Amino acid sequence: MDILTVKNLEKSFDEKKIIDDVSFAVKSGKIVGLLGKNGSGKTTIIKLINDLLTADNGEILIDGMPVSEKTKAIVSYLPERTYLDNTKTVEQTLNFFEDFYTDFDRKKAQELLEDLDLDVKSPLAKMSKGMKEKVQLVLVMSRRAKLYILDEPLGGVDPSTRDYIMQTILSNFAEDSSLLITTHLISDVEKILDEVIFIDKGKILLFDDAESLREKENCSIDELFRRTVK
Repeated sequence: MDILTVKNLEKSFDEKKIIDDVSFAVKSGKIVGLLGKNGSGKTTIIKLINDLLTADNGEILIDGMPVSEKTKAIVSYLPERTYLDNTKTVEQTLNFFEDFYTDFDRKKAQELLEDLDLDVKSPLAKMSKGMKEKVQLVLVMSRRAKLYILDEPLGGVDPSTRDYIMQTILSNFAEDSSLLITTHLISDVEKILDEVIFIDKGKILLFDDAESLREKENCSIDELFRRTVK
């Protein structure tokens, strides 16, 4: 079953078409990479899926339902930019998530934060960008969602932080959930992907099984992307 279906999606800004007839689906239990350069349209698609933008044309279904408050309750979304409130501590942020999301697993979040050697009393304002990225990822992955959407979770952080992020995603991803991850750092993420979508200038260039592509093309997904997207 498809947990996410995107059909003939279009979006323009100031008469410039940013998303051009985009269609794809994410099946239950799959990790799918939406891969493209910066400015290729990845974040616009993610914002459309999360009802932060309105499409000009097309359809988005989540678990068979049009995007609504009901579908937002089954999607755990990590935006490209940190949205944490710097006036709060980590503990206060945990309290907010626990109150706001009925599927938030506080015990899991606290265990993951302990792995970071992080005092929950710590104010967010005193944390580095990389540490805030980790905290936000912990919050997102500690929800028991049907669909996780991670928008550029590896952007702007150091290699060791990237390793932690990948480990956290893999160790906390439920088999019956699905994950859509966008990135332009393909070599860092391709090892966890079941399927890949190449996007460039708002158009889907390729959508296929990752392992089949590696065998067929005899190269990594990163190398294939470089060949495909000039």
